[in-house]
Amino acid sequence: MSSAALKRKAQEVSSYWEAPFCGEGANCFRLGTDAEGNTYIAVTGHEDRPLTDTREVLAKLILDIKAGKADHVL
Repeated sequence: MSSAALKRKAQEVSSYWEAPFCGEGANCFRLGTDAEGNTYIAVTGHEDRPLTDTREVLAKLILDIKAGKADHVL
């Protein structure tokens, strides 16, 4: 999906964004969905540039992060 198309899509799902989730420190993220079953993760304030994929792929990403598999990059 082109960046322009992704930006339009992110604007379309703006009503589906959940409240921000803030971990330790100042990093806050928002989760969103659309009617087609896609899931979005974005840094709060930058919802026009989300990471998007299927719900299953992003759920696995979140579970892997919680399991510590990304600790080496944090």
